Amino acid sequence: QLQLVESGGGLVQPGGSLRLSCVGSGFTLNYYPIAWFRQAPGKEREGVSCISSSGGSTTYADSVKGRFTISRDNAKRTAYLQMNSLKPEDTAVYYCAAGPCGTILASLMISWGKGTLVTVSS
Repeated sequence: QLQLVESGGGLVQPGGSLRLSCVGSGFTLNYYPIAWFRQAPGKEREGVSCISSSGGSTTYADSVKGRFTISRDNAKRTAYLQMNSLKPEDTAVYYCAAGPCGTILASLMISWGKGTLVTVSS
C-alpha cells in the first residue's frame, strides 16, 4: 500500500511562508497524482492543489492561486506545497492524498496522510 506522511506545518505570521512535504513509502509515490487538501475547524475538507504523476500538470483552488505552488521530486518520492503570503484563513490541517486530480475530489482519493497543522496568526 502507498503510505503518505506530511510534514512542515507550524505557526507562521500573516504574510509568511511554509513548505509542506509529503513523503511516500510502500508502493512508490511516483505512479500517483498527488493532491493537497485542507480542513479548517468547522469546515468541510477542501481540495487545494493537485499535481500529475509526472509533474507536468498542476491544478489550484482559486483561493490559493498565485500564492501556493505544488511540486514534486519523484527521485525523492516527495511532493511539496510551497505556501507564500499566508493569510489567517489558510489556517487548517493540511493533508496530502493520492488519486486523480480532476476536480480534486476527496471521495476519489485512495490513500491519505494523517495531516499537518498550519496556523497563521492574525
